[in-house]
Amino acid sequence: MRTRWRARHVLAHQDGGHALLRDGEVVWEDDVIVYVGPRYDGPVDEDRDLGHSLVMPGLIDLDALTDVDHLVLDSWHGPEHGGGLQWSQDYFTHRRRDVFTPEERNTIREYALVQLALHGITTYMPIASEVHSAWAEPYDELVAMAETSRRLGLRGYLGPAYRSGVNVALPDGSRDVAFDEERGRAGLRDAVRFLDHLDKLSDPLLTGVLLPCRIETLTEELLRETAATARRRDVLVRLHALQGTVERDLVMDRHGMTPLELIGSTGLFGTRLLVPHTVLVDRHPDVHGEDRGDLAALARAGVSVVHCPQTSLRYGDVLHSFGTYRRAGINLCLGTDSFPPDLIRGMDVGVHLAKVVDGRLDAAPVEQYVEAATLGGARALGRADLGRLRAGAQADLVAFELGDIRDGVQDDPVRTFLLSGTARQATNSVVAGRPVLVDRGIPGVDLPALQERAQGLFEKMRAAYGERDVLRRDADTLFPPTFPPFRAGA
Repeated sequence: MRTRWRARHVLAHQDGGHALLRDGEVVWEDDVIVYVGPRYDGPVDEDRDLGHSLVMPGLIDLDALTDVDHLVLDSWHGPEHGGGLQWSQDYFTHRRRDVFTPEERNTIREYALVQLALHGITTYMPIASEVHSAWAEPYDELVAMAETSRRLGLRGYLGPAYRSGVNVALPDGSRDVAFDEERGRAGLRDAVRFLDHLDKLSDPLLTGVLLPCRIETLTEELLRETAATARRRDVLVRLHALQGTVERDLVMDRHGMTPLELIGSTGLFGTRLLVPHTVLVDRHPDVHGEDRGDLAALARAGVSVVHCPQTSLRYGDVLHSFGTYRRAGINLCLGTDSFPPDLIRGMDVGVHLAKVVDGRLDAAPVEQYVEAATLGGARALGRADLGRLRAGAQADLVAFELGDIRDGVQDDPVRTFLLSGTARQATNSVVAGRPVLVDRGIPGVDLPALQERAQGLFEKMRAAYGERDVLRRDADTLFPPTFPPFRAGA
């Protein structure tokens, strides 16, 4: 079947990079683009005129929240509430449990994947909080999530997250990691089992990857086994690391080396490694405040940095800096890692944070962030057929509507969209030529009913923080309202 989209603006691919095409057309047959240009004269089976829209490659989110949003709670609190966001040692030893049933977890996954699609994301690699589970992510949950992803039609790079330990808050306010090493080994075995499961499915939209959790929650043994498995199975690894000073202190106390040195010593360099955040390198003011070779080491190892500017800002941190990482030869790609999964807002935040860090208005031009959200993600995945609109590429594309008066006047359509718009302007998307987002809706999904179920699950998640809190404070104490409630008759 041959389909054509026409739009006022098309972000096409030419001469190795993106190029703006006015009044452009994109034509695909089955799952492959066959034409991008100003006018297509051949026959088509389906024709859509998207009017005053920007059609661009589908967005690639490599740290995509597939959970009920927890940042709405935990990004507001200082040290006095921090203990309530982690497990207590007592909870780890005696009372840890799954907050949600398997059926509820499946609903959470569906809600999150629908949110990705509604925000124009076509390719994702998931991230979910383990704090609400008895340990990490079970095999069966990822099997169910893979089926949900197939039903919706998204392109996913999936695997159950696993860990050897969990961050715990101590009564004195300090942090530690409590370990259960056999659970970590079992988690890796389940991850390999899931790779086998996807191999048997043989679905081109689902690719197995290894997703170990945060570096401070992994033993050296588990890191080495992850690296060996990645080489043996030829799969990608994503590891959360270089995120903050607590992580750095815990790793140095346990291993006698920095997180970056630990990654290198365990053989993870050279495994096509993706590292989300990666803010705490030697250039960071909390480390040395100067370049002592960390960025060069990452670049030599071929590490892709998954930059999550909106989430970093919400936790009060930032890359030092986007332009410096890029000039060092590091492949930069993007992630959302929180709600909303809006890479448009994330790119806008990143562009302006870079100006503050580098002290210059041209520190990170918009086009470089767009490249990170498309071509950078494709490079991280080793996919030369993603992240670009050209003949021969996969038909993964998204349309954002630009004609609303609230969008303001237009200069360059991409720059104006990033400054004035959000990913909620996504109207249509296709993945491998199959419609995913259709006229702002997801076929077969009752969005109001899904929203109502998700709200109930959020309330359940919020209430469970109290039972894990080291001081056993209830959720209303941990998460007080912005303003006191109105008192009728006062």
